[in-house]
Amino acid sequence: MKIATFNINGVNRRLDNLLAWLNAAGPDVVCLQELKATDGQFPKAAIEAAGYGAVWRGQSGWNGVAILARDREPIMTRSELPGDPSDTQGRYIEAAVNGILVASLYAPNGNPQPGPKFDYKLAWHNRLAVHAAELFATGVPVVLAGDYNVVPEPRDIYSTRSYDDNALIQPESRAAFRRLLDQGWLDAIRKVHPEGAIYTFWDYRRNRWQRDAGLRLDHILLSTKLTRRLGGAGIDRHIRGLDGASDHAPAWITLRD
Repeated sequence: MKIATFNINGVNRRLDNLLAWLNAAGPDVVCLQELKATDGQFPKAAIEAAGYGAVWRGQSGWNGVAILARDREPIMTRSELPGDPSDTQGRYIEAAVNGILVASLYAPNGNPQPGPKFDYKLAWHNRLAVHAAELFATGVPVVLAGDYNVVPEPRDIYSTRSYDDNALIQPESRAAFRRLLDQGWLDAIRKVHPEGAIYTFWDYRRNRWQRDAGLRLDHILLSTKLTRRLGGAGIDRHIRGLDGASDHAPAWITLRD
């Protein structure tokens, strides 16, 4: 079973790229973020024609998340992150797929910091940690996949001082990610690739793609029942280099039967 996460940065604008990647890579489950589309604008027909069922939480602007499943319909179990009824941003969705509970999440960026956006980021991550602990305690197989907007370690960002004040690398942000790992969740991509730099995001500005000036923002975390099944993992870097590409590349793992 191949599970991927992809910040598509506009699902309709990048639809041709998405469909071509689905056809070539053949993931069984895909978590999408940053749809930048309302519920009614989600390209359901095109996704279905590609062989995927889908559930989604659409929103214009920068948000929106979805879960795709090949040759089956995901069963949505949650369309928002619990803990704050006043939060209407489309950043979290859960669905059951082939016996696994899958979450697609798009954490807040948090810039500029300090300030209210950074406060919201930390509060959102706190809510995620609370909910993740509840999921982990159930003992069911769970995947938490998406754009966490956290660079976990210095090796997960290219050598630069330009991000020193960025919310993505602040100690509080890294501590929020570490809190999940301390609960027992496995950082699957880093488990398979324990050494060196791994990037999933290259900003459009300053030729960062051409210079391989990347960051690792997209993560796939596994609960205990799935850690024993982890096979491979990787980043489809070439997708970032296509015409009209998202500034993220798909990240994926494989699970053994």
